[in-house]
Amino acid sequence: MPRKSVKTPKPTAAELDLLRVIWRLGPSTVKDAHQAQLKERPDLAYANVLRLMQVMHAKGLLLRDESQRSHVYRTAHAQDALRTNLLKDLIQKAFAGSGKELVLAALSDHVTAREREEIKQLLKANAAGDNTDD
Repeated sequence: MPRKSVKTPKPTAAELDLLRVIWRLGPSTVKDAHQAQLKERPDLAYANVLRLMQVMHAKGLLLRDESQRSHVYRTAHAQDALRTNLLKDLIQKAFAGSGKELVLAALSDHVTAREREEIKQLLKANAAGDNTDD
């Protein structure tokens, strides 16, 4: 019998913002996450962060340690793994499965001259690596 693959939940924009905070801070209480987000969103209420973290826990985006009075939340998925999953989904949905089309779209409008130069250097380094004998 084939094994069902476990799907990573897709975070909303607000959830992704909060995940970035927790990836940066590490395991955090609601207070920690709220304080970190206040710098960019001074109007953000503590209750909103609490509710969002509870929803994210229920969705499987956050894990919660309830052993202390203030619950400590940590991400359920590594940043790279979640990004890869979201990127695969985007490539399938928006670019008919073509990674090349995604790259071309990104390069046409969303890359600065400096980033373009960094990409060229990465491509050169990868091409040089492909030509070496192991």
